[in-house]
Amino acid sequence: MAGGSLAVVGGGWAGLAAAVEGVRRGHAVTLFEMAPQLGGRARGVDVDDLALDNGQHILIGAYVETLALLQALGMAASDAFLRMPLRIGYPDGNGLHLKPGSPAFAFAGAVLRQHGWRLQERLALLVAAGGWAARGFRCDPGLTVAALTRGLPAAVRDELIDPLCVAALNTPATQASATVFLRVLKDALFSGPGSADLLLPRVSLSALLPAPAHRWLSEAGADLRLQCRVETLTRRDDAWLLGDEPFDHVVLATPPGEAARLTRAIAPAWSTTAAALRYEPIVTVYLRGDGVRLPEPMLALRSDARAPAQFVFDRGQLGGPAGLLAFVISGAQPWVDRGMEASTQATLTQAHASLGMHLHAPLVPLRTLTEKRATFRCTPDLARPGMQIAPGLHAAGDYVAGPYPATLEGAVRSATQAVRALR
Repeated sequence: MAGGSLAVVGGGWAGLAAAVEGVRRGHAVTLFEMAPQLGGRARGVDVDDLALDNGQHILIGAYVETLALLQALGMAASDAFLRMPLRIGYPDGNGLHLKPGSPAFAFAGAVLRQHGWRLQERLALLVAAGGWAARGFRCDPGLTVAALTRGLPAAVRDELIDPLCVAALNTPATQASATVFLRVLKDALFSGPGSADLLLPRVSLSALLPAPAHRWLSEAGADLRLQCRVETLTRRDDAWLLGDEPFDHVVLATPPGEAARLTRAIAPAWSTTAAALRYEPIVTVYLRGDGVRLPEPMLALRSDARAPAQFVFDRGQLGGPAGLLAFVISGAQPWVDRGMEASTQATLTQAHASLGMHLHAPLVPLRTLTEKRATFRCTPDLARPGMQIAPGLHAAGDYVAGPYPATLEGAVRSATQAVRALR
C-alpha cells in the first residue's frame, strides 16, 4: 500500500487510534494485542452477568480528538454520552454547577452561586483563577497543585481543587504537577462553548470504542491479532522485525514498561526514561441497592483518611441496571496498600453516611476492581519519553511527552500524532 506496512503493538485506546489513523493514511496495518480483548485500561468486564467497566471514565467537551475518532467509527455522541455542563455537586445539594455557554463566564457565575462558601471564599477563587488566566495558565514547573493553591480558603481547596485535581491527574494535590493541572483548566474553560461539558458514557467502555474500532478495522482489511505478544523488536536493513516479520513502520502503543522492554537495546535512553515512570492506581467499588436513584448521575463525595471515594456514579442513569452505583477512588495507593476488603468496607460506610437521605435500602457490595497501574503519577518536572524512538519507530500512549495527564484524550492524541509523523 501507499503508506507501507505498519505494525501497531497494543490494542488499548492509543493502539486502536493509531491503527485507525494508519488505515486512513494508506498503511497496511497489523495490530498486536497480548490480551484476549481490546480496550486496555478502558474496557468493559462481565461480573455476575452484569456488564461493568474496569474503571469509570469521564470525557469532556474539549476532547476533540477522541470525539472525532468516535464519529469516524460511526459512534454518535448523542447515543454514547449523557452530556451536561460541568457539575461538581455533593449529596447535600452544594457544589459547583455551570450553566451552558462560554465556560469562563459560566465558571464565574457558578462560583458566585455557590452558597456553600462564604462570599470571601468565592471571591478568593475568582481572583486566583483570574491570575492564572492573566499568566496564560503557566507557572513554575516545579510547583505542586497544593503549593499553587495554598493561599485559597480550605473549603475551596477541599471541595473543588482537590477533587478536580485527583479526577484529572489521578495524583493527589500534594504531589500533582501544577503545570499540567493549569493546562487542563485552560483547555476546559477557554476552548469555547461546550469545552467544559461533562460527557458521561452511557454504554460500556468496550461498546464505546473497542467494539466499533474492531468492526471498522476488520472491514477495512486490517490484520488484528489478539492474544499475541510481541517478544522481540529489532532492526534489519530497511525493516523493523517483530519476531521474524518485517514492517516498514512500528507504533508502540503498549504500557511504558512493555515499550521499555522492547526498546532496551534499540534506544537505551528512551527505554530508561519510560521504565522510570511511577504509577498511581484507581479502585472502583460497585455497590447495589434496591430503589436507589441519586439526584444526579454523578456526585462528588467528601473524602478523607476514612472515606476513600471522591465520586459516585449512578449507573442506572447511565444505561446500566437500576440501583447500581460505582464509587471511584483515585490516587488510591494508600487504599490499595490497606487491601481490597478494607477499601470495600470503608466505601460502604462512606456511602451510607453520605447518601443516606437518598437510600431506601442498605447497599451491598457487588465487586471491587483495582487497576494498579491506571495512570502514571503526574508529578512536577516529570521526565516523560518522547514520541519518536528511532526513524520509523514511534511511541503512542497517554504517558508520552505532552501537555496532558494520563487521559483517554492524551492517548488518542499521541496515537494520531505518532502515525502522522511517520515518513
